[in-house]
Amino acid sequence: MALALLRRWLPQGGSATAAGLSLPLPPGAGGLGREIVDPMGSPMASAEVTVTALDSHRVAASGTTDPYGFFLAALPPGRYGLLVSAQGLQPHQETVEIVAGIAEPTERIWLQPGRAQELPPPGTWLFDPPHTAIRFIAKHVGMAHVHGRFERFQGGIQIAQEMTDSRVHVRIDASSITTGNTTRDNHLRSGDFLDVERYPYIDFASTRFAYRGGSKWTLQGSLTMHGVSRSVNLDTTYLGTVNGGYAEELRCAALATAELHREDYTLNWRSMLARGIAVVGPTVQLELDIQAMYRTHDTPTPPK
Repeated sequence: MALALLRRWLPQGGSATAAGLSLPLPPGAGGLGREIVDPMGSPMASAEVTVTALDSHRVAASGTTDPYGFFLAALPPGRYGLLVSAQGLQPHQETVEIVAGIAEPTERIWLQPGRAQELPPPGTWLFDPPHTAIRFIAKHVGMAHVHGRFERFQGGIQIAQEMTDSRVHVRIDASSITTGNTTRDNHLRSGDFLDVERYPYIDFASTRFAYRGGSKWTLQGSLTMHGVSRSVNLDTTYLGTVNGGYAEELRCAALATAELHREDYTLNWRSMLARGIAVVGPTVQLELDIQAMYRTHDTPTPPK
């Protein structure tokens, strides 16, 4: 937003510069520029930036960083509080002094990982089907989105002493797919799509937990569907661990999402379109809303 405002101003009084990009400043204004990067040094797009005048406590500028992590603003002279925030990372705060006609060199801000939530204790955790959902959203060609879910599945999480060494396994009964339309569901189970008679299960097995800061993790693993295995990253938000209400029961919860490309699994939507078959589009958004149980005694073995 601030970048768009700067572009509208006529070239008078000076310029604000960031990474070789020069933008005009109005008379009497000063320039503020920041480059926001994540803990790995990668540009942070869509980080929230708020600039507040310290004398009046009014918001003078606000917006999000561009795809390259930059935020630029032209401001009247004075002292300001700068706040930068992004989900899963510690907020950054600083005080800046804006001088008329001067645009200081753009500074780089490294956002640091947020304080991690307390992780589940090591051991075996099994999905609780009544409190777990595996859903998907697909674009129906030429129409609205199709929402669906799988009704039968099993899975577990083996939490290791080092969380990055933990493992997840999910097995889905492919024939349990439902979208609320019997004709469509039967078609999805047929040889045109999932071919459940030949490939009755969809399996995900993780290979690594990668920590992204705060409550964010990436589950790297392999998804096998329609007889084809592909590497998949699940963007995962850990929602915490609580006592489930029974003397010897703990529960943990997480929400994981991924985008799947149907042609990666030889589900050829283009050939079906050519045959005049109305189908969902080439990408599917998968969402796993998981609640898992751990009991301190007589803990079962996770599914294989």
